[in-house]
Amino acid sequence: MAVAAYATLQSLSRVLNNLQHPARLRRLHVDTNQIQSLQEKVQFLLDFLEAHSQRISEEIGGLGRQIADAAAEAEEVVDRHVVDQLRDRSQEESHRMTALSSFCHDIDTVIGKIDSLAKELTMMVKEEWADVHEEERAIYVPVRSKEVLPSSDKKSTMVGFDEHLERIVDKLTRGEPNLQILPIVGMGGIGKTTLAQNAFDHPYIVHYFPKRIWFTISQKYSVREILLRLLENGEKKGNNESLAQLGQQLYQKLFGERYLIVMDDVWSIEAWNDLKLFFPNNTKGSRVMVTTRESSLAMFSDSQESYSIDLLNEDKSWNLFCHKAFSQEGCPYPYLEEVGKTIARSCNGLPLTIAIMGGLLANSKMTLEYWESIAENVSTFRNSEDYERCLNILSLSYNNLPIHMKPCFLYMVVFPEDAKILVSRLTKLWIAEGFLKPIKGQILEEVAEIYLRYLIDRNLILSLKLGYDGNIETCGIHDLVRDICLREYKKEHFRYAPRVQQLNVSSSRVCDECFLCGRETALRRIDLDEVHDVSQQTSLASVLVCNTCRNFYPSLNKARFVRVRIVSRKNFSRSYRNEDMLIPTSLRYLEVRTLRNLEFLSPTAIALLWNQETFVFYSTAMFKTTVLLSSEIWDMPQLRHFLGSCDVVLPDQAVTQDSIIMENLQTLTKVRDFRCTKEVLERMPNLKKFGSTFSREMRSMEWPDYSLHNLVHLHKLEALFIECEDLLFENLTFPTSLKKLRLDGCNIPWENMMTIGSLLPNLEVLELFHDAFKGPEWNQVEGKFSRLKVLTILESDLMWWRAEDIHFPSLEHLILTGMAELKEIPLCIGDIPTLHSIHLKHCNASLIELAKQIVEEQYDNGNEGLQLYIHEERYHIGSS
Repeated sequence: MAVAAYATLQSLSRVLNNLQHPARLRRLHVDTNQIQSLQEKVQFLLDFLEAHSQRISEEIGGLGRQIADAAAEAEEVVDRHVVDQLRDRSQEESHRMTALSSFCHDIDTVIGKIDSLAKELTMMVKEEWADVHEEERAIYVPVRSKEVLPSSDKKSTMVGFDEHLERIVDKLTRGEPNLQILPIVGMGGIGKTTLAQNAFDHPYIVHYFPKRIWFTISQKYSVREILLRLLENGEKKGNNESLAQLGQQLYQKLFGERYLIVMDDVWSIEAWNDLKLFFPNNTKGSRVMVTTRESSLAMFSDSQESYSIDLLNEDKSWNLFCHKAFSQEGCPYPYLEEVGKTIARSCNGLPLTIAIMGGLLANSKMTLEYWESIAENVSTFRNSEDYERCLNILSLSYNNLPIHMKPCFLYMVVFPEDAKILVSRLTKLWIAEGFLKPIKGQILEEVAEIYLRYLIDRNLILSLKLGYDGNIETCGIHDLVRDICLREYKKEHFRYAPRVQQLNVSSSRVCDECFLCGRETALRRIDLDEVHDVSQQTSLASVLVCNTCRNFYPSLNKARFVRVRIVSRKNFSRSYRNEDMLIPTSLRYLEVRTLRNLEFLSPTAIALLWNQETFVFYSTAMFKTTVLLSSEIWDMPQLRHFLGSCDVVLPDQAVTQDSIIMENLQTLTKVRDFRCTKEVLERMPNLKKFGSTFSREMRSMEWPDYSLHNLVHLHKLEALFIECEDLLFENLTFPTSLKKLRLDGCNIPWENMMTIGSLLPNLEVLELFHDAFKGPEWNQVEGKFSRLKVLTILESDLMWWRAEDIHFPSLEHLILTGMAELKEIPLCIGDIPTLHSIHLKHCNASLIELAKQIVEEQYDNGNEGLQLYIHEERYHIGSS
């Protein structure tokens, strides 16, 4: 239960930090010394769990549940008192003192509980480890042949790996005389060891390397025992020599030979550092091959570029399945081929799973009925011993994670199987749940990116799609790895109060759905405490909750909720209806999907969402929808992101001496007719993404009144999105920090484009939508976009585009869509050395032929890397 304790303590720490924000302390009656005392005890436990989590036994770990419960109770106490004080409008001193006294009493109680549990935990750890000396970590080093070789005399099936094997053999025997390191990287069960074994036993490798050594590292190892086994041909014999003497003997033994060493199953850079000194660089072409699940460990000194093994495609999966199930290529039973391919596909390309499934069916009844029952009931496999063995192999990656990474990994259970998960959404959810350990000098979004990269490097999360800018756009998780998440999450169960809510408002369908996630199945009605924003009373409110949310939040009955009244209207209709949303007071992330225009009418209720960090409003309609919010939005110091596809109307800010500086706000997009006064922008000093829509029919002021020239004061702004009609370019001033710019429908003359490059020296992505620039000709005679990587033009009346390659020296991707009039693009665009791809969609035939000509000329000149995509299909040279 250590993960549950850690995750809940980390969330509590965030809440305590929020409570001590100066803007909050102006409204609340709090003993800050007492809160800081609680914070210190929480931090002590977090540090203790980080230091000892890998050594805590199950008996000691049982305290983890008690600690998690105590931390959740502390967070509930803080939330209850803060909400009660925020809705209390009494000005009487006696009332304030009573509130403070009650708060202090309850906080004192939870401090006592947490302090007692901390003492008990530290005492148990001391007792358990008092008489235990650090044992040398043991390793199994198999033996075969003259030297220490792979343990298995049975060569593993290499179906689907032939190309990999050829490349590995080539890399090992290339002519470089200096010692080279070759890391083979991939997730557990993907075939790293199998590939290494087949390379190790390849006839040419056996001939090329007179001395070959294989040893397995694993998570626990002893350098001394490795050296003894290597020197004694795998036999463990007593030896009183020092580590340095043993290492010197191995060094001398290897020095005169061209050798190949395989270090299988390496988990840490320390393992390499412990042993590399004993491998001589004898300039004879010696090699060290390393298999690892950790991409970050592939950065060995003097290593070649790491060799990554990906999941098998459908054809290779089927070939491997046939070899395991039928011991031959192809299926000998035509009536089983279709269902067999279905079973192979269900393994999602993981060789270990395919091999196990094929092995299970190899001695089964070869009847269609039996195989169909297997295909329809995957649980047959999931209840097998082989499945457990498979999970245990993959679980090693999870067990080896540091404890602060584990909650983020286990959170992946909230997504359905085979989900393509938006990284931008995932990181916001991690932050909202309070899982992230702060890193000094970095915002939480940057910490989340570090966590994600770490989990991808560990091959626990899959990178599914990269954006044109090279960043990961979507990620996912293999089904078997997700099963590990489910198994471990059931043990830990670390989510108490709901912090994330996803609502469907004003749906066109009349149906029941869960008020937390919007699911429509397995619903049950329960009663929860509703907090009234206009009085100190509470009452019971009846809500529908799905089975999934009930399982995720076993303490849901302790949560409190506030009712938010909204008015919804259809576009072009005067009819409206009142609706209510029940929102947890513990909420941090609210996602609303709507078909209608919405107006929030409960400002005092919204003000009670004191931990709120992210608002997301999505339109599910074919036309634009609008959301109107109250001014309380500007009094949320924890607000980080405000985004979506709806146009959001925010009230003008009344900037006063007491106005909150929204230092956490990083995203503010799709706001309508936003007035960028200097005073308003100074309240958002760390804003990184800003987007506003200016509608001609709604606009009641002239362009100068919107003060777009003040955007220059947003010194950390990286992305800017402006949608409007007939924007006067001189009214727009850009901050030089800008990396991404999107202009939509602005009708700016093309001659102004020449100045943008010099105004924005850091610009990497430029998107021009719906006649952002107007006119038939773009002649880039001067000005340079020195760092521009991605240029997108969508639906423009542009006919001729003339430029030189020097104007776009860093361009990587050119995307042209809906360019029906464009007849000419610069032929020299292909000469840009960084250009990777040209994408054309709904463009005229002459432009497509010109693009083909550019790509073909580059191919003839030796540039085979430039790719052309026509309607998202890749163009192959020589095809029609």
